[in-house]
Amino acid sequence: MHIGIAGNIGSGKTTLTRMLAEHYGWTPKYESVTYNPYLEDYYKDIPRWSYNLETYFLAQRFKDLLEISRSKDVIIQDRTLFEGVHIFVANNYAMGNLSKRDYETYMDLFGVMAQMAGEPDLLIYLRSSVPHLVSQIQKRGRDYEQSISLEYLKGLNDRYEQWIAAYKGRVLTVETDTLDFQNRPEDFALITDRIDAELYGLFPLEK
Repeated sequence: MHIGIAGNIGSGKTTLTRMLAEHYGWTPKYESVTYNPYLEDYYKDIPRWSYNLETYFLAQRFKDLLEISRSKDVIIQDRTLFEGVHIFVANNYAMGNLSKRDYETYMDLFGVMAQMAGEPDLLIYLRSSVPHLVSQIQKRGRDYEQSISLEYLKGLNDRYEQWIAAYKGRVLTVETDTLDFQNRPEDFALITDRIDAELYGLFPLEK
């Protein structure tokens, strides 16, 4: 089984991935952030490094998908191949951070990969407002993230909403602004109860 965690920068994907993996005994797959060779350069000069960063992410996520397809474990993945393309790459192209030539080359590469990539069995979407995202980004204190603009975050949020609205697979949406699942056990239990109902209950939840 493949569980995907989707959400904007600062929404809590990595933390929730770790906590759910520990809670259920699932195998986590984390996004290539701490060891990504392009990330710091990207936030210093987004137009210059967008193609390099997004292509690196695409390769890493595709490798993850191949491993997931061969595994008999339940895999929980921190950000999916599809949101990397439909959210982040689309947003960079719309903002002029990717040239038409680079965008088309990237999408050709994704098109080949997409023929072998299936949707997760369950997608957990962490919905967050921009003020909440900013607060979380400031708290974790990564230097290279402090220059992220509100316009950039809002563009990503808008695309997440459009993507989720059109998504055809199983989605569980979690409103994160009022939750502190890392520090409040009762908030984490609200999420696991909904996952249990979605995966194992008789009546799957609505989006």
